[in-house]
Amino acid sequence: MGQKKDLTGSEKSKIVRYLAEACSSLKIAKLLKRDHRTIKRFIQNSQQGRKKRVEKPRGKITAHELRKVKRAAAKMPLATSLAIFQSCNITGVPKSTRCAILRDMAKVRKAERRPPLNKTHKLKRQDWAKKYLKTDFSKVLWTDEMRVSLDGPDGWARGWIGKGQRAPVRLRRQQGGGGVLVWAGIIKGELVGPFRVEDGVKLNSQSYCKFLEDTFFKQWYRKKSASFKKNMIFMQDNAPSHASKYSTAWLARKGIKEEKLMTWPPCSPDLNPIENLWSIIKCEIYKEGKQYTSLNSVWEAVVAAARNVDGEQIKTLTESMDGRLLSVLAKKGGYIGR
Repeated sequence: MGQKKDLTGSEKSKIVRYLAEACSSLKIAKLLKRDHRTIKRFIQNSQQGRKKRVEKPRGKITAHELRKVKRAAAKMPLATSLAIFQSCNITGVPKSTRCAILRDMAKVRKAERRPPLNKTHKLKRQDWAKKYLKTDFSKVLWTDEMRVSLDGPDGWARGWIGKGQRAPVRLRRQQGGGGVLVWAGIIKGELVGPFRVEDGVKLNSQSYCKFLEDTFFKQWYRKKSASFKKNMIFMQDNAPSHASKYSTAWLARKGIKEEKLMTWPPCSPDLNPIENLWSIIKCEIYKEGKQYTSLNSVWEAVVAAARNVDGEQIKTLTESMDGRLLSVLAKKGGYIGR
Protein backbone atom coordinates (compact mmCIF):
# COMPACT_ATOMS: atom_id res chain seq x y z
CA MET A 1 0.00 0.00 0.00
CA GLY A 2 1.54 3.33 -1.03
CA GLN A 3 2.25 6.19 1.36
CA LYS A 4 -0.55 8.72 1.66
CA LYS A 5 0.15 12.19 0.34
CA ASP A 6 0.39 15.09 2.80
CA LEU A 7 -2.17 17.84 2.60
CA THR A 8 -1.19 20.49 0.10
CA GLY A 9 -1.17 24.20 0.90
CA SER A 10 -4.31 24.66 -1.16
CA GLU A 11 -6.11 21.91 0.72
CA LYS A 12 -5.12 23.40 4.07
CA SER A 13 -6.49 26.76 3.05
CA LYS A 14 -9.76 25.16 2.01
CA ILE A 15 -10.02 23.34 5.35
CA VAL A 16 -9.64 26.64 7.22
CA ARG A 17 -12.30 28.23 4.98
CA TYR A 18 -14.70 25.32 5.46
CA LEU A 19 -14.20 25.45 9.23
CA ALA A 20 -15.07 29.14 9.15
CA GLU A 21 -18.29 28.18 7.40
CA ALA A 22 -19.06 25.76 10.29
CA CYS A 23 -18.50 22.59 8.27
CA SER A 24 -17.74 19.41 10.20
CA SER A 25 -14.50 17.48 9.68
CA LEU A 26 -16.45 14.62 8.08
CA LYS A 27 -18.08 16.93 5.53
CA ILE A 28 -14.70 18.57 4.75
CA ALA A 29 -13.18 15.11 4.11
CA LYS A 30 -15.95 14.33 1.61
CA LEU A 31 -15.56 17.68 -0.14
CA LEU A 32 -11.78 17.27 -0.49
CA LYS A 33 -12.03 13.53 -1.12
CA ARG A 34 -9.46 12.89 1.61
CA ASP A 35 -9.41 10.47 4.52
CA HIS A 36 -11.40 11.72 7.49
CA ARG A 37 -8.55 10.91 9.93
CA THR A 38 -6.13 13.08 7.94
CA ILE A 39 -8.47 16.06 8.12
CA LYS A 40 -9.12 15.52 11.81
CA ARG A 41 -5.40 15.26 12.60
CA PHE A 42 -4.69 18.54 10.81
CA ILE A 43 -7.44 20.32 12.74
CA GLN A 44 -6.16 19.02 16.10
CA ASN A 45 -2.57 20.02 15.34
CA SER A 46 -3.69 23.48 14.28
CA GLN A 47 -5.67 24.00 17.51
CA GLN A 48 -2.76 22.94 19.72
CA GLY A 49 -0.49 25.47 18.12
CA ARG A 50 3.23 25.68 18.47
CA LYS A 51 4.66 25.02 21.93
CA LYS A 52 6.48 27.96 23.48
CA ARG A 53 10.05 27.48 24.49
CA VAL A 54 10.33 27.52 28.28
CA GLU A 55 13.52 28.95 29.67
CA LYS A 56 15.12 26.57 32.14
CA PRO A 57 15.49 28.17 35.61
CA ARG A 58 19.02 28.99 36.65
CA GLY A 59 20.32 27.25 39.74
CA LYS A 60 23.58 29.19 40.09
CA ILE A 61 25.05 32.61 39.40
CA THR A 62 28.63 33.53 38.64
CA ALA A 63 31.08 35.08 41.11
CA HIS A 64 30.88 38.36 39.17
CA GLU A 65 27.07 38.36 39.40
CA LEU A 66 27.29 37.54 43.10
CA ARG A 67 29.38 40.66 43.70
CA LYS A 68 26.85 42.74 41.75
CA VAL A 69 24.01 41.34 43.89
CA LYS A 70 25.90 42.16 47.08
CA ARG A 71 26.41 45.77 46.01
CA ALA A 72 22.78 46.10 44.94
CA ALA A 73 21.51 44.67 48.24
CA ALA A 74 23.60 47.25 50.14
CA LYS A 75 22.14 50.08 48.05
CA MET A 76 18.54 48.77 48.17
CA PRO A 77 18.10 47.34 51.71
CA LEU A 78 14.28 47.34 51.59
CA ALA A 79 13.90 46.00 48.03
CA THR A 80 12.57 42.54 47.16
CA SER A 81 14.87 39.79 45.95
CA LEU A 82 13.37 40.14 42.45
CA ALA A 83 14.07 43.89 42.34
CA ILE A 84 17.66 43.36 43.51
CA PHE A 85 18.37 40.75 40.83
CA GLN A 86 16.64 42.78 38.13
CA SER A 87 18.80 45.80 38.96
CA CYS A 88 21.81 43.58 38.22
CA ASN A 89 20.28 42.38 34.92
CA ILE A 90 20.19 38.80 36.24
CA THR A 91 17.15 36.91 34.99
CA GLY A 92 15.85 33.36 35.11
CA VAL A 93 16.75 32.79 38.78
CA PRO A 94 13.82 31.32 40.77
CA LYS A 95 12.72 32.93 44.02
CA SER A 96 14.00 30.08 46.20
CA THR A 97 17.50 30.44 44.72
CA ARG A 98 17.43 34.25 45.01
CA CYS A 99 16.47 34.05 48.69
CA ALA A 100 19.10 31.37 49.41
CA ILE A 101 21.79 33.57 47.83
CA LEU A 102 20.69 36.65 49.78
CA ARG A 103 20.50 34.71 53.07
CA ASP A 104 24.21 33.91 52.73
CA MET A 105 25.11 37.59 52.62
CA ALA A 106 22.30 39.36 54.49
CA LYS A 107 19.60 39.03 57.11
CA VAL A 108 15.93 40.02 56.89
CA ARG A 109 15.32 42.82 59.38
CA LYS A 110 12.68 45.48 59.88
CA ALA A 111 13.62 49.07 59.16
CA GLU A 112 14.41 50.95 62.37
CA ARG A 113 12.25 53.89 63.32
CA ARG A 114 14.15 56.83 64.69
CA PRO A 115 13.46 60.55 64.96
CA PRO A 116 15.34 62.54 62.32
CA LEU A 117 18.56 64.27 63.36
CA ASN A 118 19.28 67.76 62.10
CA LYS A 119 22.53 69.72 62.45
CA THR A 120 21.53 71.22 65.81
CA HIS A 121 20.65 67.78 67.23
CA LYS A 122 24.02 66.38 66.18
CA LEU A 123 25.92 69.27 67.75
CA LYS A 124 24.01 68.87 71.03
CA ARG A 125 24.72 65.13 71.04
CA GLN A 126 28.43 65.84 70.59
CA ASP A 127 28.40 68.46 73.36
CA TRP A 128 26.65 66.00 75.66
CA ALA A 129 29.22 63.28 74.93
CA LYS A 130 32.11 65.66 75.65
CA LYS A 131 30.49 66.86 78.89
CA TYR A 132 30.00 63.35 80.33
CA LEU A 133 33.06 61.66 78.84
CA LYS A 134 34.79 61.38 82.24
CA THR A 135 31.63 60.53 84.22
CA ASP A 136 31.47 57.45 86.44
CA PHE A 137 28.42 55.84 84.82
CA SER A 138 28.08 53.30 87.62
CA LYS A 139 26.49 56.13 89.61
CA VAL A 140 23.93 57.08 86.95
CA LEU A 141 20.33 55.88 87.23
CA TRP A 142 18.98 55.43 83.69
CA THR A 143 15.17 55.67 83.55
CA ASP A 144 12.44 55.45 80.93
CA GLU A 145 8.86 54.34 80.25
CA MET A 146 7.69 51.52 77.98
CA ARG A 147 4.18 50.69 76.77
CA VAL A 148 3.27 47.04 76.27
CA SER A 149 0.14 45.85 74.46
CA LEU A 150 -1.81 42.60 74.57
CA ASP A 151 -0.64 41.50 71.12
CA GLY A 152 2.92 42.77 70.89
CA PRO A 153 4.61 44.64 68.03
CA ASP A 154 3.34 44.08 64.48
CA GLY A 155 5.24 41.50 62.47
CA TRP A 156 6.54 39.48 65.44
CA ALA A 157 4.03 36.63 65.09
CA ARG A 158 5.88 34.79 62.34
CA GLY A 159 7.43 31.36 62.24
CA TRP A 160 8.10 28.20 60.27
CA ILE A 161 4.86 26.45 59.32
CA GLY A 162 5.28 22.89 58.02
CA LYS A 163 3.85 21.86 54.67
CA GLY A 164 0.27 20.69 55.03
CA GLN A 165 -0.09 22.47 58.39
CA ARG A 166 -2.29 25.47 59.06
CA ALA A 167 -0.88 28.64 60.59
CA PRO A 168 -1.96 29.24 64.22
CA VAL A 169 -4.95 31.54 64.71
CA ARG A 170 -4.31 34.90 66.37
CA LEU A 171 -6.91 37.01 68.16
CA ARG A 172 -8.02 40.25 66.54
CA ARG A 173 -9.09 43.17 68.72
CA GLN A 174 -10.34 46.62 67.96
CA GLN A 175 -7.82 49.32 68.89
CA GLY A 176 -5.32 46.64 69.92
CA GLY A 177 -7.01 45.96 73.25
CA GLY A 178 -5.18 48.72 75.11
CA GLY A 179 -1.86 48.51 76.91
CA VAL A 180 0.14 49.02 80.11
CA LEU A 181 2.64 51.83 80.71
CA VAL A 182 5.71 50.65 82.62
CA TRP A 183 8.46 52.71 84.27
CA ALA A 184 11.83 51.34 85.36
CA GLY A 185 15.43 52.31 85.95
CA ILE A 186 18.84 50.63 85.93
CA ILE A 187 21.99 51.58 87.81
CA LYS A 188 25.23 49.63 87.73
CA GLY A 189 23.95 46.01 88.01
CA GLU A 190 20.62 46.77 89.69
CA LEU A 191 17.08 47.01 88.31
CA VAL A 192 14.78 49.61 89.85
CA GLY A 193 11.16 48.56 89.41
CA PRO A 194 9.44 47.89 87.13
CA PHE A 195 6.53 50.04 88.30
CA ARG A 196 3.13 50.18 86.62
CA VAL A 197 1.45 53.46 85.78
CA GLU A 198 -2.20 53.33 86.79
CA ASP A 199 -4.51 52.48 83.88
CA GLY A 200 -6.15 55.52 82.31
CA VAL A 201 -3.65 58.00 83.79
CA LYS A 202 -2.05 60.33 81.26
CA LEU A 203 1.43 61.33 82.37
CA ASN A 204 1.62 65.10 82.59
CA SER A 205 3.98 66.98 84.89
CA GLN A 206 1.78 66.60 87.98
CA SER A 207 0.90 62.93 87.51
CA TYR A 208 4.52 62.07 86.63
CA CYS A 209 5.83 63.62 89.84
CA LYS A 210 3.11 61.92 91.90
CA PHE A 211 3.98 58.61 90.26
CA LEU A 212 7.68 59.01 91.13
CA GLU A 213 6.76 59.91 94.72
CA ASP A 214 4.55 56.81 95.18
CA THR A 215 6.93 54.35 93.51
CA PHE A 216 10.54 55.35 92.97
CA PHE A 217 11.04 57.56 96.03
CA LYS A 218 8.95 55.65 98.58
CA GLN A 219 9.82 52.11 97.49
CA TRP A 220 13.46 52.42 96.45
CA TYR A 221 15.24 55.77 96.86
CA ARG A 222 14.23 56.24 100.52
CA LYS A 223 16.03 53.00 101.49
CA LYS A 224 19.39 54.12 100.11
CA SER A 225 22.23 55.55 102.21
CA ALA A 226 23.05 59.24 102.38
CA SER A 227 26.34 58.71 100.54
CA PHE A 228 24.54 56.91 97.71
CA LYS A 229 21.97 59.72 97.38
CA LYS A 230 24.78 62.28 97.37
CA ASN A 231 26.57 60.66 94.42
CA MET A 232 23.65 59.36 92.35
CA ILE A 233 22.90 61.07 89.02
CA PHE A 234 19.30 60.87 87.80
CA MET A 235 18.75 60.49 84.04
CA GLN A 236 15.45 61.01 82.20
CA ASP A 237 14.70 61.90 78.60
CA ASN A 238 13.13 65.11 77.30
CA ALA A 239 9.49 64.01 77.33
CA PRO A 240 7.28 67.04 78.15
CA SER A 241 6.26 65.59 81.52
CA HIS A 242 9.95 65.09 82.43
CA ALA A 243 11.53 68.32 81.20
CA SER A 244 8.81 70.78 82.29
CA LYS A 245 9.55 73.54 84.79
CA TYR A 246 7.13 71.94 87.25
CA SER A 247 8.91 68.56 87.19
CA THR A 248 12.39 70.12 87.31
CA ALA A 249 11.44 72.25 90.34
CA TRP A 250 9.81 69.25 92.06
CA LEU A 251 12.91 67.08 91.57
CA ALA A 252 15.07 69.94 92.86
CA ARG A 253 13.07 69.94 96.11
CA LYS A 254 13.87 66.22 96.35
CA GLY A 255 17.58 67.00 96.11
CA ILE A 256 17.94 66.02 92.44
CA LYS A 257 19.20 69.18 90.77
CA GLU A 258 22.13 70.73 88.94
CA GLU A 259 24.85 68.09 88.39
CA LYS A 260 22.67 65.39 89.98
CA LEU A 261 20.13 65.74 87.15
CA MET A 262 21.70 64.71 83.85
CA THR A 263 21.00 66.91 80.87
CA TRP A 264 19.82 64.89 77.88
CA PRO A 265 20.36 65.58 74.17
CA PRO A 266 17.33 65.63 71.83
CA CYS A 267 16.30 62.60 69.75
CA SER A 268 18.68 60.21 71.51
CA PRO A 269 16.98 56.90 72.44
CA ASP A 270 20.10 55.10 71.14
CA LEU A 271 22.15 56.56 74.00
CA ASN A 272 19.92 55.27 76.80
CA PRO A 273 20.95 51.71 77.84
CA ILE A 274 17.53 50.97 79.33
CA GLU A 275 16.14 50.84 75.78
CA ASN A 276 18.11 47.59 75.42
CA LEU A 277 16.45 46.28 78.58
CA TRP A 278 13.04 46.98 77.07
CA SER A 279 14.06 44.94 74.00
CA ILE A 280 15.10 42.00 76.20
CA ILE A 281 11.79 42.09 78.08
CA LYS A 282 9.66 42.38 74.93
CA CYS A 283 11.45 39.48 73.27
CA GLU A 284 10.68 37.37 76.32
CA ILE A 285 7.02 38.27 76.83
CA TYR A 286 6.10 38.04 73.11
CA LYS A 287 8.19 35.00 72.16
CA GLU A 288 6.49 32.47 69.86
CA GLY A 289 3.83 35.07 69.03
CA LYS A 290 2.29 35.04 72.51
CA GLN A 291 -0.83 37.13 73.11
CA TYR A 292 -2.56 38.14 76.32
CA THR A 293 -6.20 38.34 77.27
CA SER A 294 -6.01 41.04 79.96
CA LEU A 295 -3.85 43.98 81.02
CA ASN A 296 -3.07 42.27 84.33
CA SER A 297 -1.72 39.18 82.58
CA VAL A 298 0.64 41.18 80.35
CA TRP A 299 1.80 43.16 83.41
CA GLU A 300 2.55 39.93 85.27
CA ALA A 301 4.56 38.75 82.25
CA VAL A 302 6.59 41.99 82.29
CA VAL A 303 7.38 41.57 86.00
CA ALA A 304 8.42 37.93 85.50
CA ALA A 305 10.61 38.78 82.50
CA ALA A 306 12.25 41.67 84.38
CA ARG A 307 13.04 39.42 87.34
CA ASN A 308 14.76 36.97 84.98
CA VAL A 309 17.20 39.64 83.78
CA ASP A 310 20.28 39.05 85.93
CA GLY A 311 22.59 41.70 87.30
CA GLU A 312 25.40 40.87 84.87
CA GLN A 313 23.18 41.68 81.89
CA ILE A 314 22.23 45.02 83.42
CA LYS A 315 25.86 45.74 84.29
CA THR A 316 26.85 45.05 80.68
CA LEU A 317 24.30 47.64 79.53
CA THR A 318 25.39 50.36 81.95
CA GLU A 319 29.08 49.71 81.26
CA SER A 320 28.48 50.22 77.54
CA MET A 321 28.12 53.98 78.01
CA ASP A 322 31.81 54.84 77.55
CA GLY A 323 31.73 53.13 74.17
CA ARG A 324 28.49 54.88 73.21
CA LEU A 325 29.95 58.30 73.94
CA LEU A 326 33.05 57.57 71.87
CA SER A 327 30.82 56.32 69.01
CA VAL A 328 28.78 59.54 69.07
CA LEU A 329 31.94 61.61 68.79
CA ALA A 330 33.34 59.37 66.06
CA LYS A 331 30.09 59.71 64.07
CA LYS A 332 29.98 63.49 64.68
CA GLY A 333 26.68 63.28 66.52
CA GLY A 334 25.05 60.70 64.26
CA TYR A 335 23.09 57.68 65.41
CA ILE A 336 25.03 54.74 66.82
CA GLY A 337 24.18 51.04 66.82
CA ARG A 338 22.60 49.85 70.05
